[in-house]
Amino acid sequence: MTALSISNLKVQIHGTTVLHDIDLSLDAGRILGVVGESGSGKSMTALSVMQLLPRGSVWSGDIRVAGNDLDTLDEAALCQMRGRDVGMIFQEPMTALNPVRTIGDQVAETVCVHTGASRREALAIARRMLDRVGLPEDRFPLDRYPHDLSGGQRQRVVIAQAIALRPKVLIADEPSTALDVTTQAQILDLLRQLVREEDMGLMLITHDLAVVAGLADSIAILKEGAVVESGPTREVFRALRHPYTRALFSASAHVPERSRKPALARTPVLAVENVVREYQQPRRRLFVRPPPFRAVDQVSFEIRHGENVGLVGESGCGKSTLARAILALDGLQGGNIRLNGHVFTSAGDGPNPELRSRMQVVFQDPYGSFNPRHRVHRLVSEPFHLVGSAPRGAELDRRVDRALTEVGLTSSDAGKYIHEFSGGQRQRIAIARALIIEPALIVLDEAVSALDVSIRAQVLDLLAGLSDRLDLSYLFISHDLSVVRAITDRVLVMKDGQIVEQGETESVFRNPQHPYTQTLVAATPSLEAALAAPAS
Repeated sequence: MTALSISNLKVQIHGTTVLHDIDLSLDAGRILGVVGESGSGKSMTALSVMQLLPRGSVWSGDIRVAGNDLDTLDEAALCQMRGRDVGMIFQEPMTALNPVRTIGDQVAETVCVHTGASRREALAIARRMLDRVGLPEDRFPLDRYPHDLSGGQRQRVVIAQAIALRPKVLIADEPSTALDVTTQAQILDLLRQLVREEDMGLMLITHDLAVVAGLADSIAILKEGAVVESGPTREVFRALRHPYTRALFSASAHVPERSRKPALARTPVLAVENVVREYQQPRRRLFVRPPPFRAVDQVSFEIRHGENVGLVGESGCGKSTLARAILALDGLQGGNIRLNGHVFTSAGDGPNPELRSRMQVVFQDPYGSFNPRHRVHRLVSEPFHLVGSAPRGAELDRRVDRALTEVGLTSSDAGKYIHEFSGGQRQRIAIARALIIEPALIVLDEAVSALDVSIRAQVLDLLAGLSDRLDLSYLFISHDLSVVRAITDRVLVMKDGQIVEQGETESVFRNPQHPYTQTLVAATPSLEAALAAPAS
């Protein structure tokens, strides 16, 4: 039985064609992978199925969900279809969840709207769905709020919402981008199990070719709003008939070239010494004060000049908390942090302002870290407030131009707004902002996890080249072990606030010693392994 059929789909937004004659078919109990770069039309195709296209959109063609022609349904019927017949998992869970409502209420709402069940019945179903996606009642009661959860845990709540009514078609738009490898493996196994047990069709939208190769029965590759190649997954990836498919395949396995080795004899650019970071937990009982939660527990490591160090671990292991402590955005309860041999911050003391300019950060979401009302010139020059004598006039323009040129942009880009750039270009601007005051260390917090494979390869090449040319050191925080393996010299593995294993990257990945590291490596999707495995 065909769960989803799309024929000759064409979408125009204010007269501009963004989808060209899309033909896709998804049978019940099967998984269709939709792959392509940012702007290729993947999400627009999904929004067409959901009938959630932006204002000014006009679509034509034929879309059928479980045999129902969407063109014949009015808005009331479409509202009934969403959630009941077709569910959708969005990429960014925090924007898909209501921050002022509990997770139990949000999952139960889907049940109440579509079935008329009582609140008690709906909450009971919500509890079962949350248990099924790996959020057990003892740790995740229904009265928890989204801000109480990590990114991966929030994504599980969104999945629980989408599957609450067991729809016939489930659309997953980058469902594992924000998840660590073990959580990703669990979620993908869950989706595979749902497809098999519920005879549901799954449209999986992703830029991760390894995930598609290991999960999808068939694949459609989109470029500039058109399907350039489609067919059974293994046949498409083994034949690689279209040049664009070959380019994606090559970018997925890309490893940047490094020409320099870190200077081991010099004073470390960063020394983290027995760092402790604790949080006071909220009271659950009026007269009982819970003990503090130790998020970072006696962590010590060093980063040398020109060295790239990766920090990996599951959601909630303490990676981002440690990064905030290193950046002096959070205070320490123990230990100290040194930059170039000088104490930058220690327990009970604030950061040394004279050293703050020696360290910069690049965040995961460049658009969210920029003020959209300012031009690139002002955005890139913002770090100069950390410097005692900031340049002005022509000198400031020269420094901004040089920073943009270093990351592969042009001087004319300084006069544009951030919305005029693609995701990869925005991340280049974020790197330019970090470079402009010539820091010794850049902390990259999931800096490439949201980028498609070709843009990710370009950004990794850029980072490797900058490190070699400018003697830059990186602390590369990521849940994507393949990226860490490609760009770092050493890797630190973090679990429950502690570093459980560290060493040269290739050595750790080839021969992990700690059971937790072995679990992480085993859970990492591999394109080659997926294609070599026998067909299921």
